Amino acid sequence: MPNGMIRYWAAAKAAAGITEERYEAHTLAEALEHARERHADRPDFARVLRRCSFLVDGDPVGRRDHRLVRLTEGGTVEVLPPFAGGSR
Repeated sequence: MPNGMIRYWAAAKAAAGITEERYEAHTLAEALEHARERHADRPDFARVLRRCSFLVDGDPVGRRDHRLVRLTEGGTVEVLPPFAGGSR
């Protein structure tokens, strides 16, 4: 099973209470489900995760089904909550 790193940013980092953790999963969906289970004692975590976007090995996941996004050995999942600001 592939192993890699999940990195949390901004509100996701605050909700998880950590900046990063290891994954052991074949797909993004599996990695996120395991993360939800590990952080079940932090009620904001699952709520924040639902609003996040994700990069897997630097590539945006976009609207792809997380069950179809394969993870790689030594890969990285970036968890990015919505950011304030932008153009008007």
